[in-house]
Amino acid sequence: MMEFQNNLPEATGKNKGRAVLWIAATVFFAGVFILVSASHVEAQNREADSKRYTSIMQNVFDFIQRRFVDEPDPRSLYEGAMRGMFEALGDVHSVFLSEAEMADLSETTQGSFGGVGLYISKPVGEGPGGAPPYVEVASPIEDTPGWRAGINPGDLIISINGETTDKLTMDEVLARLRGEPGVQVNLVIRRGERLEFPVALVRAVIEVPTVKYEMIGDIGYLKILTFTPMTVDRSREAIEFFQTKNYRNLVIDLRNNYGGLLEAAIGISDLFLDGGVVVSTRSRIPQENMVRNARRGSVVPASVPIIVLINRGSASASEIVAGALKDRGRAYLVGEKSFGKGSVQQVYPIDDVSGFKITTARYYTPSDVNIDKIGIPPDLEVTFPEYGPEIEEALGNLIRSNRIPEFVKDNPRPTAAQLDALVRDLNRDFQIDSALLRRLIRNEQNRTVIAPVYDLDYDVQLQAAVDILRNGSYARLIRTTRTLRDLQEEAEKEDDMAKAS
Repeated sequence: MMEFQNNLPEATGKNKGRAVLWIAATVFFAGVFILVSASHVEAQNREADSKRYTSIMQNVFDFIQRRFVDEPDPRSLYEGAMRGMFEALGDVHSVFLSEAEMADLSETTQGSFGGVGLYISKPVGEGPGGAPPYVEVASPIEDTPGWRAGINPGDLIISINGETTDKLTMDEVLARLRGEPGVQVNLVIRRGERLEFPVALVRAVIEVPTVKYEMIGDIGYLKILTFTPMTVDRSREAIEFFQTKNYRNLVIDLRNNYGGLLEAAIGISDLFLDGGVVVSTRSRIPQENMVRNARRGSVVPASVPIIVLINRGSASASEIVAGALKDRGRAYLVGEKSFGKGSVQQVYPIDDVSGFKITTARYYTPSDVNIDKIGIPPDLEVTFPEYGPEIEEALGNLIRSNRIPEFVKDNPRPTAAQLDALVRDLNRDFQIDSALLRRLIRNEQNRTVIAPVYDLDYDVQLQAAVDILRNGSYARLIRTTRTLRDLQEEAEKEDDMAKAS
């Protein structure tokens, strides 16, 4: 470049400026040409590789068919190859779906099925830190066998009917958990680092729930359990009920809601937002990028304070709603950081039997951030107490003793004196805090009947939300909230400062 400049004739003033501009333009267009050419060559190489590998796969498939010692089943080879191809993507949400899995997916988003009532996930390959890839509970479905047994988000299913789950595929796990109602399924659950205990569940007909709602004084409490085609209509019914009760505040509970349909999440957000962006999606294909907006005129007036409850079981569609309301300054978030699933999946049938689910885009909140593998932090963090190894061991001994379930069974309506006596005995025998024991007893009582819509006595996160709405601090707090973009930029600066130091 310097030689090129030295060979130029002398220029001054306007001519010199034009010369410099001409040089810059030449270099720019040359750079563009190089980039375009390189991109074209890379595309050609990828296409050539694709054809070559497809041909190799076909040759290997044919070779196995002809030469393997036993005659293989072509369908088994095909399904195995398909599973391997999707596993190679390294994305737990992109998977091949067998006939049973396609049916399961349809049931969980549309109707009912026989099962134990757990949303689960399974890592591809080893888990964090090289841990075995056990099945993890994303969230239990309320009023189902899994929920009544006290299984929590984050629990690991170590074994099913004596088989360790780290060796089972997701298809095999689903086949063992789902099936004919009335059949017992025996699990071993691991909670935390040390606590392991057996759980016997009896399959039931799991009807996909949508919402629950009730009044807490002048506060409308709306618990959205999952996002199905009926969720928006059921939520509208809840809001109409709140209106008849002259509600003045609203709590939207998205805890343990593992998601569902994107359209339902947009429809729910539309109830609370007056126009503007709800969510945007971006993919490799530009024409598939979309920005979804709320309609003008919200069902819930802007004057109604809203608090959204989230926890680590809140994922996907739940995070779309929580992120939209937070970024738009429409709600104050209380609880724990959400799960962090910021991607969009599409399901495609292959042959009227099997199919596949593949991540086609990532979604972005109104402040233009993606929360995949990051999650949404609450404005006010409120957590349930965590316990060390000694308490975990004591809890394991208590669960195995079956003392609380036996008491509840024998005393369906216990007196205060009976409850006090049980708490004293358990505290003496297991050295567990009395407050925790009372919560465990209440949880067991709730599982013997249809679960109450809320439990204000022991739900510390709901207590915090109600306190904010009743003590008059909501207006001040909502003014101090920051968008997810602000929070992520702040976190990046802190990371840069930590690296620099």
